[in-house]
Amino acid sequence: MTGNEVMVAVMVIGVCGALMCGFPVAFTLTGASMVFGLIGYFFDIFSLSFFGVLPNRIFGVMTNEVLIAVPLFVFMGVMLERSKVAEELLDTMGALFGTMRGGLGISVCVVGALLAASTGIVGATVVTMGLLSLPTMLRRGYDPKMATGVIAASGTLGQIIPPSIVLVVLGDQISNAHQEAQRSLGNWSPDPVSVGDLFAGALLPGLGLVGLYMLYTGVICWLKPELGPAIPREELLTDASGGLLSRVLHAMVAPAVLIIAVLGSILAGIATPTEAAAVGAIGATLLGGYRLGSDRPQPIYTAVFSLVAILILVANVDLRVARTVITGVEWAAIIAAGIACAGVAWGMLVSFARVHGNGTLVEVNRQTIRISAMVFGIVIGAQLFSLVFRGFGGDEIVHEILSDLPGGTIGAVFVVMLVLFILGFFLDFIEITFVVVPIVAPILLMMDLNPVWLGIMIAINLQTSFLTPPFGFALFYLRGVAPPEVTTGMIYKGIIPFVMIQIFMLVLLSVFPGMATWLPSVIYGTS
Repeated sequence: MTGNEVMVAVMVIGVCGALMCGFPVAFTLTGASMVFGLIGYFFDIFSLSFFGVLPNRIFGVMTNEVLIAVPLFVFMGVMLERSKVAEELLDTMGALFGTMRGGLGISVCVVGALLAASTGIVGATVVTMGLLSLPTMLRRGYDPKMATGVIAASGTLGQIIPPSIVLVVLGDQISNAHQEAQRSLGNWSPDPVSVGDLFAGALLPGLGLVGLYMLYTGVICWLKPELGPAIPREELLTDASGGLLSRVLHAMVAPAVLIIAVLGSILAGIATPTEAAAVGAIGATLLGGYRLGSDRPQPIYTAVFSLVAILILVANVDLRVARTVITGVEWAAIIAAGIACAGVAWGMLVSFARVHGNGTLVEVNRQTIRISAMVFGIVIGAQLFSLVFRGFGGDEIVHEILSDLPGGTIGAVFVVMLVLFILGFFLDFIEITFVVVPIVAPILLMMDLNPVWLGIMIAINLQTSFLTPPFGFALFYLRGVAPPEVTTGMIYKGIIPFVMIQIFMLVLLSVFPGMATWLPSVIYGTS
């Protein structure tokens, strides 16, 4: 082995070892990169000029409008968590499906999908459903392994069902990798790949995972009733007066409207992911204000209808005022949009006053800052690691390894997916996205792979990082809120079938890539 190869191998092993010892990710990436860079400079196999590129990289992150969606989606998710949306959904869905064998498990899958599509934050979803549904499931006679498995797996749906923070950061990395790969192939004007493409591509596989979770839960509990017994009908609120129907509608309307406003505006091309995230943050705040003052809903209703009116006007009329020629219809639309903005502002001020009054706003802001700072700290550390890795020629080494694998493109994809799956046992999706993906994605995309398909494959693979021991974060979240009689071993055993389902979805997606590429091609005309 050459000196560069030795340094690359030792640096990667050193970083993984430090992370497994519990050192903070951002500091580990930054410190290891600087130490190994200086060692390489001492042995004359690394140029310190690579460090000089770091400020430009950081400036590029600061000016990247796509990444602004991260704190906005985090704010939206934390605000919804505090708005008791999950609690109402779980109660209502439990009453709706509880009379079936495994009905509570199926209701957890449905609620997990709805929360994933409206919050996208795995930790909040797992903790909320663990606190609310796990005691109920255990009290109703559910096997602890079955109950914990379905809760942990459903909580991780926020990884793959859009809008997802994972898809935002992964979409940014896949876009950069696609451009780099195309430039290496001599194409200096490649078709862009956006976060919206990944959102559209992830929709069918994400819903497919929900369906597989529900199918497995229903079938296994039907075959083995002791795993998930049905609840007697007389114990549920299913009166004939339409009480259950009204509860379902009340619980579903708010999340459904928010999902349509956020995801629908992206897929329809009305808003970018960042703009849609802002709409989601506004919607979550309005929902929080409504929950805290449902007896005085007029400002909230006004803001919601005004927000819908703004989206409709933006989609159909040119509202720019800095023009020389503006028709009468356009002036009317501009004035209407101004009035609608005033309506949104009124509702937002009322909502802010309500959520601030009970301390919710302070906690939401604190959580948003904490999570966003963690993400962007890792981004900066990953940028430095990537520079040092490339300075040692690590990208060329990886390219040679993947190119020489038996099986060509299929062999390279298989090995990369296997490596990502194994790394998921020890690293979080953020580290893998910002450290590993920029290294391997350009190489794979040079093999004429569809970038959207590759991004969704990686996203589903990264989803397992939340479920696989020893460092699966969803397992830790659930362990923290589970009652003492539920052991860690039970949680580990419970997630095994759901990890197998995720692997099965990866196989399906590799055999039928149209599951990820069909919807983007219909919506955006991409190939």
